[in-house]
Amino acid sequence: MKHLGMFVLCLAATLAAARAAVYPRMAPLSQYEMASRTEEIALARSAAPASISGQAQILILGKRGYETAVAGKNGFACLVVRAWDVSFDNPEFWNPKVKAPQCFNAAGARSVLAHYLERTRWVLAGYSLDRMRARAEAARVSGQGMKPLPGSISYMMSKKGYLNDAVAGPWYPHIMTFALGVEPAAWGANFPDSPMAADDTNYKPVTIFMVVVPAWSDGTLIRYDAAGGH
Repeated sequence: MKHLGMFVLCLAATLAAARAAVYPRMAPLSQYEMASRTEEIALARSAAPASISGQAQILILGKRGYETAVAGKNGFACLVVRAWDVSFDNPEFWNPKVKAPQCFNAAGARSVLAHYLERTRWVLAGYSLDRMRARAEAARVSGQGMKPLPGSISYMMSKKGYLNDAVAGPWYPHIMTFALGVEPAAWGANFPDSPMAADDTNYKPVTIFMVVVPAWSDGTLIRYDAAGGH
């Protein structure tokens, strides 16, 4: 399928654009917030099909961290992720435009999402990048770093989010799974015509494996132009 090769190229373009972006410090908190709780809840739910997100716990960004806006019933947790869910060296770490809807299953919420929620608390407490980097490294060395539980997945199927400046929008609908210390090539990721892509940078030493799916969370099919875009 033609779009699979473009999938990998889009990853490369994302990284290249990130290197060119300039966000030297955190913007005022108001720039990371959304207009209303209702809007943030709706965007969070758009990460996965309604059959999943409709019964999920919904988290929204508060002044000190994420707060539960809607109690869940199926073990899933959906939220709108901000820009600091990347490596500390990523130039888009403080990009206030980033609003990335994600919906984790129970395993992913306990072992992957929990680390993002902790980092958010650091950010809102005013920690410097150096302090956050040091704390994350200390946790890794002590064995308290991110260790995805088997079967940890996250849905990113919203067509309404903003993932980064490279795509300036929602990119492609996809499902992610997480593995500790696994090289992308071990799963055949990032090869031409492979349905699997991987990011082994932002969560290092965790690798994020991604598979594009054919439709957005609302059931709308994605369409590809001659260049492989949507």
